Amino acid sequence: MRYYRLVCFLILSSILIPLLVNAQQAPIVTSIEVKGVKRIEKGAIIKRLKQKVGVPLSRTAISEDIKTIYKMGYFEDVKVEAKPHEGGIKLIYIVREKPTIVKINFVGNKKFDDEKLKEHLTISPGSIADITLIKNNASALKSFYEGNGYWLAQVIPIVKRITPYEATVTFLIKEGPKIRIKKIAIEGNKALSDKKIKRAMKTKEWWIFSLITKSGYYKSSEIKNDIERIRNLYYDNGFLNAVVAGPEITLTKDKKGMIIKIKVSEGPRYTISDIKVSGFAPSEKEEVLKLLEIEKGKYFSRKKLQESIQSISEFYSQRGYATVSVEPQIIPDKKTKEVKVFLNIHKGDIYRIGRIEIFGNTKTKDKVIRREVSLNEGDIFNSKLLRRSYEKINNLNFFETVELIPKPNPEKKTIDIDIKVKEKPTGFLSIGGGYSTVDKFVGMIDITQANLFGTGRYIKLKGEFGGRSTFYEFSYKDPWFLDKPISFTLSAYNTRRDYLAYSKKATGGSVGFGKRFAEYWKVSLTYTYERATVFDVSEDASIIIKEQIGTNTTSSITPAIIRDSRDYFLDPSRGSRNSLYITFAGLGGNNKFIKGVFDSAWFFPVTERTVFSIRGRIGYAEGLFGKKLPLYERFYVGGLYTVRGLGFGEAGPRDENGEVIGGKKELIFNLEYKFPLVEELKLKGVVFVDVGRAYDDSEDFGTDLRYTAGGGIRWISPLGPLRIEYGFNIDRREGESSGKAEFAFGAFF
Repeated sequence: MRYYRLVCFLILSSILIPLLVNAQQAPIVTSIEVKGVKRIEKGAIIKRLKQKVGVPLSRTAISEDIKTIYKMGYFEDVKVEAKPHEGGIKLIYIVREKPTIVKINFVGNKKFDDEKLKEHLTISPGSIADITLIKNNASALKSFYEGNGYWLAQVIPIVKRITPYEATVTFLIKEGPKIRIKKIAIEGNKALSDKKIKRAMKTKEWWIFSLITKSGYYKSSEIKNDIERIRNLYYDNGFLNAVVAGPEITLTKDKKGMIIKIKVSEGPRYTISDIKVSGFAPSEKEEVLKLLEIEKGKYFSRKKLQESIQSISEFYSQRGYATVSVEPQIIPDKKTKEVKVFLNIHKGDIYRIGRIEIFGNTKTKDKVIRREVSLNEGDIFNSKLLRRSYEKINNLNFFETVELIPKPNPEKKTIDIDIKVKEKPTGFLSIGGGYSTVDKFVGMIDITQANLFGTGRYIKLKGEFGGRSTFYEFSYKDPWFLDKPISFTLSAYNTRRDYLAYSKKATGGSVGFGKRFAEYWKVSLTYTYERATVFDVSEDASIIIKEQIGTNTTSSITPAIIRDSRDYFLDPSRGSRNSLYITFAGLGGNNKFIKGVFDSAWFFPVTERTVFSIRGRIGYAEGLFGKKLPLYERFYVGGLYTVRGLGFGEAGPRDENGEVIGGKKELIFNLEYKFPLVEELKLKGVVFVDVGRAYDDSEDFGTDLRYTAGGGIRWISPLGPLRIEYGFNIDRREGESSGKAEFAFGAFF
């Protein structure tokens, strides 16, 4: 190697004479000098040298110094010379710096412009022209092309020196055709089906939705991860000796399709012959053993073993053992095809919460964040409450990112918690308009601030105006009124809407208080006053509509109880929301009625990225003291928030003229399955089935349910959540459409 040649040169040219004078003692280095540096500080080199001034010359040290200087990455040549100096020798390190990149060019790129390609480079003008780094960047560009379907793409880097210290880099690109994955072939698998194996992979065969998901193209990094995922799948099903080889890649004859072949050697399947757990107290035995997901006599599963370890760790970490660890030992027997599993629990010490510090909140006040933390300084550490604290802070929806970082202090047996947040805009201004067949031209303005002055208070001004409707609203909410866990809400509104058979205008407002208790529960009490007028009733309107003519007032109270354990309000993946509210109108006013709704929604993660949810609602309303139930307090089932694919009120009673009039009872079920489309954009797809109906007194509750099904997209956009869905009317009735497309901009439920 080059540095060995240089060491030899050093020995012959600078050491030979001193050694001839005194063969028993190496000369003393009296000075060290660095020459040839242009941009790098000399001191940056000297401080790395092992050979020092004032000590005897060391061949080993100089050899290491040459290696060290090369490893700095800034130099393409290093030489060492020696000269007699003040009774010893002076060492002179002569270096030649690598050139600086002054320009980066791309040649041959047609599908992607220069700016797009530069996003995938780690070098830029001003960087050192290091050959290894340049080659790595060429590989990164090739991977980018591969990920977008250009598997045959070639990227050749060309470095051209224009001065001794400057160079240009040109990436010569041959893009080639775009190649889709036509087939993924699994060979050698018997116990696990092709479908199950492919489901574990992120690499997919191309299909029509690949236009949206960008799947169906080869990515070298992803396929390597897929090989590991397949191995894990086999380990999770008891195949401890499974071998997964590949991928073998061939192209179709027309060079437009790719076939990926993965070979599997399954080997024997192991069952669990014995399970032993140690390290727990006798009083904990029953609870700990219940946490085991693995069972004696069943096939071994590494996934279930990991879940068991996680559950046991959670059990102890929720009781203050912050440094708990569970050490697994797996002993397979190749003859019997059985495996013994031993779990040794190391609980450690009980820790308490130390300091809780908050970072990154430039607008939001500390107390707004701190009051969502379920742990206090001095409390015994609890991992469940720490996780819940993250969910509550994240659900404020004030921050782009939220991190809770526990920092154990073994000496004090405490855990400090750093809360790091990155704020996002919480103000919202929307001015827009649209057209619909019902409302004709509609304009809208919405001004919302969800974190007023950084206090967590919410204020909203909204106006909608169109050919057939107007709506104005002011609302205010303080979630911690007087810095207590009590919410205070205030609202006022004015609305007018022209229906086919009548018109209605109303003015009203409400005031309410709520109280949070435990971790997930909340109760509230709201008082509402409304003055509503039904007018311009058509002559052929039904009796139920004509009975509502005139002005009536509603004075009501609504107690409610809610349990909400969803992990993320905007897009939940686990947990539930259950609520019950009952409105009693009769505290003065003309209208007297009772109306109650029970609403329950549950969310279940199916895989790491997909979620199944089910929601059910049941409602009942009735007039009191001989009064009729107001037309506008009845249940209207049909539309985006009830039964998708049907129009407003179509899943319910109609009058003799066929107009929807709502019902006194409702029953609704919604089933959804959400899956990612483009994870980077937080874009998801959804398929659903809706069932429901509203009923009048003369109808049997639960009969003649309406069914719809469909799909759509959910997008947590930078401006807020957006949903677009289309529902098919499965049991279409006379006068109804075959389906309905709807969209909404706002919070998901």
